[in-house]
Amino acid sequence: MGGELGSLVASKLEAEPWVGSLVGIDVDPPRRRLRTAEFHLLQPSQRERIVDVVTTFNPHVVINLSVWEPDARAGLAHARQFTADATTAIIGAAAECPALESLVVRSGIEVYGRDRNAPTRPDETAALHPTSEYGRMLADIERQARDLGRRVKIAVGKLRLAPVLGKHVPSPLGRLLRQPVVPYSLLADSPFAVIEDGDAARAFVAAAQCRLDTPVNVVAPGAITALQAVLRGKRVPLPLVGPEWWVAGKMSHAFGAPIPDHVIELMHRGRLADGAKAVEALGFTPALTTPEVIDHLYAWESVVRVGSVRSSVEGVA
Repeated sequence: MGGELGSLVASKLEAEPWVGSLVGIDVDPPRRRLRTAEFHLLQPSQRERIVDVVTTFNPHVVINLSVWEPDARAGLAHARQFTADATTAIIGAAAECPALESLVVRSGIEVYGRDRNAPTRPDETAALHPTSEYGRMLADIERQARDLGRRVKIAVGKLRLAPVLGKHVPSPLGRLLRQPVVPYSLLADSPFAVIEDGDAARAFVAAAQCRLDTPVNVVAPGAITALQAVLRGKRVPLPLVGPEWWVAGKMSHAFGAPIPDHVIELMHRGRLADGAKAVEALGFTPALTTPEVIDHLYAWESVVRVGSVRSSVEGVA
């Protein structure tokens, strides 16, 4: 509930007439002012405390958004550990709640992978074959959620999000695209899709309300290539071929925009998914298309450096 997406979902749930009380946990306080939600500041490793909070509340629905995308808020090793700890604690706690009816977990279209045998635009029936570390992390969350659903006989919804972009969303893809010089794959500038954070939050609310019991892709309509995105943002495109990506990755990391393997995969091979099922299963249609989300990305204000206030008031009594 503390991160950008979690606090946004919480604020939308507070406005829903079917929601009674709401409890959330996170390692950081909520980024929005919440009116009625109860919040607990807990680390993913505090399993006993998490279990105690969740089982005492005894919810009808659990939404697990505890996913650390590599190089978003934490490096790969920490992201992997935090996600594993949180998933184990939350799903373990959910298993002990007698009132529980539904579990909704965050996943991503990275679970489909992007090798030569993978479909270009997979739907929810496609086999999971993650080819990045982030994809494997998400596939493991889905596996644990599925096992819980079978064991305690509850509905399990898995929202496979396209890369999430928003004003305050920590995103390695968003940071990369906002650099002054942005690399792209000269030989394979394949299309990809994204989702805006507000649309992603609405999908979670809809999934919780309908007690979703199936995987659903959450993808903005349309697609864009890296070069098209760079040109829309009036950045300088840097064409790369193969091994040059290693050098570009080191340079980008030095400028504060690490490029994890799932983002390199996206820039090389694209990342699309069929989002038609969301309308049928959730009654949900994203408000923004992929090109519009990218335009919003470049419309966000950059850091503006101003002079010292002291110099402007010096000598005033």
